[in-house]
Order: sequence, then C-alpha cells, then structure tokens
Amino acid sequence: MARINTNVSALTAQRNLNSAYKKLNTTMEHLSTGLRISRGADDPAGLIVSERLRAEISAVKQAVSNTERAKLIVATAEGALDEVSSLLKDIQAKIVEAANEGAFSAEEIAANQLQIDSAIDSITRIANTTTFAGRKLLDGSLAYTTSNVDLSHIRGLHINATQFGTRAAMAVNVAVQSAAQQARLEFPYAALSNSREVSIELRGTRGVTTLTFASNATASQIIEAVNAVADATGVEATSHVTSGVALYSRDYGSAEYVKVRVLSEGQEFMRVNDLREDKGTDAKATINGSAARAQGNHLTMKTSSIDLELNVAAGWVSSSSFSITGGGALFQVGPQVNSNLQVNMAINSVHASELGDSEIGYLAQVKTGGEFALTEEEPNYTRASDIISKAIDQISMLRGRLGSFERNTLDTNLNQLGITSENLQSAESSIRDADFASETSRLARDQILVNAGTTVLTLANQTTQSVLRLLGG
Repeated sequence: MARINTNVSALTAQRNLNSAYKKLNTTMEHLSTGLRISRGADDPAGLIVSERLRAEISAVKQAVSNTERAKLIVATAEGALDEVSSLLKDIQAKIVEAANEGAFSAEEIAANQLQIDSAIDSITRIANTTTFAGRKLLDGSLAYTTSNVDLSHIRGLHINATQFGTRAAMAVNVAVQSAAQQARLEFPYAALSNSREVSIELRGTRGVTTLTFASNATASQIIEAVNAVADATGVEATSHVTSGVALYSRDYGSAEYVKVRVLSEGQEFMRVNDLREDKGTDAKATINGSAARAQGNHLTMKTSSIDLELNVAAGWVSSSSFSITGGGALFQVGPQVNSNLQVNMAINSVHASELGDSEIGYLAQVKTGGEFALTEEEPNYTRASDIISKAIDQISMLRGRLGSFERNTLDTNLNQLGITSENLQSAESSIRDADFASETSRLARDQILVNAGTTVLTLANQTTQSVLRLLGG
C-alpha cells in the first residue's frame, strides 16, 4: 500500500532509532560516570538500597574518625601521666633519702624538700595545662559529678566509667551486710604474768620481728613494745576488757593476719614453738543489688553499666544511696547514636590535692607547710612515703585503664569498623557501580543499532519517491 501523508515505515524506523539513541546515551552515561545507577530512573529499587548503604558507609567512616580522635586524646593524657609518674618516683626517692637522717644534714633535707615542692608544683601544672583541642584532660573536668554522698560512711569514691543511656542521672545504692574485720588475737593478762622471761616471734602483713619481755612485764609494757614496731609488722596492740593484751592488724580484710610463736619458755598460755594466728575478713556488700568485690573495706563493682570503687567506714553495716549526676568523657565509637555504641569513662584529676586519700593523706600535704613535709620538727617519713606510694598506684591505675580502653575498646573497634566499611562499600558497589566489561559490550551493540536505524530510516524516507512513478513522473 503506497501512502505519502503517513510514512509508517519511516515512523517505525524513527521510533527504533530514538530508542537505540536513548540506550546509547545511557550506556555512554554509565561509562563516563562509572555508575550503573546515577538517577532514580536507572533502577528505583537499587537506588533506595544503595542510598541506605551510602548513609551507613558515611556513618561508619565518621565512627572511624571519632575512634581515631579518641585514641589521640588517650595518647595525650597517657603521655602527661607518664611524666607525672616520673615526678612521683623522684619524690619517693627524695623522701627515702631524707629518711637517712644520720647521714644528712638539716640543710640537705631542706634542699630535698625544695625539690619535692618543685615536683609537686609541676604535677599540678601538668594537671592544669594538659589539653586536646582546647579541652583540659587531667584537671578533673572529665570526672563524674555526684550528689548526696554520705561522706561519713562512704569515702574515697572513684567512678571510673558509667553508662547513663537515656537516664539523666544514675542512682547508686551501697548496702553492707557484714563489716570487714581485722585479724585479732587476745591474751588475758593472767596468762601473761609469770616470773620467766619470754621471747616471741610476731608476724604481720608488713613483716616479722622478735620481741623479748622481761619477767613480770606489765600489759602496758607489752603493748608499748608491740606498737613501737607496728610500722614494720602491721600489727598493733591494745588492752582488752580482762586487762589483757589484744593484738590486731592495722588494716582490715582477708589479706591481713596476726601470727605469734613462742621462741623460748615463758608465759603459760603457749608452749615453745606453739603458733597462734588469726586472719581478718572482708566486708560483704552489694552495689545496686549485685554482689560487690571486697578487699577489707574497699569495694569495687564493674558491670556493663558502672565501674566504681569506694571505701566504707570500718564497722558500718547499713545502706546508703547517692547519684551520679553527669560528667565523664563520652566517646561516640559506633555508626549509630545509642548507648550500645557509646563509651563513657572518667579521667580523674591529678592535682596534688587529689592524689592520695583521706585515710593516709594527700600529696599536697607533703609540700612545705604541710603536716607531712620533711622539714617538720618531727617529720613522718613513713606517712609521707605511704602517700607517694598511694599516688603512684593511682596514676598507674589510671594509665592502665586508659591503656586498656585504647587497646581493648578503641583498637578493636577500629578493626571491626574497617571490616564493616569494606563490606558495606562492596555491597554498594555491586549495586551502583557500572560493570565496564558489560557496558562496553552494550556500547558496541547500541552503536550498531544506531547506525542500522539511521540507514533504515534513510531507506524508509526514500520509499515514498516510488509514488512519483505512478503519476508518470
């Protein structure tokens, strides 16, 4: 059928040519962008999935950045704490040196005190000036804040980490069911009094010594002799209700003990080589309903929601509650903002007024003018040394916690996030990226179809010329 108003063959050829051009343009777009999906029309379902994957990849990358920044903060704090530790060791050496009074003049001891003062000032300066991006790390601003703490019964409270979740504050209840006990041995004076001299070996957690008592030594003389060496044995003495002598450990807990062994014939309450001993007991307590780990009166609790330690007053059997109202350093280490992917921990102050504890004293009290300074009229070298030892332990524990946080939390989190990012990007690539082998094959096909379509359209347009022959043209 010959028509000139409507060239159906040309229309068909034109439609197919346009379709071939469209496919060629799409293939060229895929090859030029490297993407199989660059617009929603390319693959609507694939676009939705890939956009979700891209959002997850972006969040994971930010979590990696957050974790790396947290590692830098920990490294900065740990480096400063290393210097504090070195200063404390120097102070300890100066105290031990000054205790050698027989070989040192008062002027030399005063010089040692000046060096100690300078070191303590340096520790406080480090606490005040250690910063990361303008945020102070060691001045206590990253410690937790509390309210309603019963300081008469709860002492030395240190909150190392807590997870607030959606709570504005965390309530903590400390309940002591049984108090810690000292090791204790009692000897009625009637059994001590006789006419023979006696030698005993007295042993405690700090060491052992031998004491010899003359015949008919009084209870007060025995008590005085035991207390004179209490710093070396860890055992003290007092009188008890039957006017006898009670020996007891200075500290509380199952690690404490008192042992007495007779070395020579004497008091009738024991024979030669007989041994009497007693051990202390730890407190039994719960914190928020869970059994606390106890060493004497020192309680610790570490769960997924809280990590704290505290001392309860000797002999206290009751309960007390307080609140953790805020503070700490919150690190967002996961790609989603929820408590499971956040870590909250404390970096406590290392000021001289904070190192030590209320039981033995604080580092600031070792400075000139403090009650444990070396230049006091009757210096207490033992107490000063104990304070420094406690401060060294505190810094070591803080460094250990930071190191554990970096190694066991941040480093493992980085490893896990790296694997997650790799898998997410692989999944996103398989959906969205162009397969160049496939696309180049498609390009060759589309180019052939365009060329063929152009040729066919040309032929279709030429077929109308045959109508002229019917008109005798």
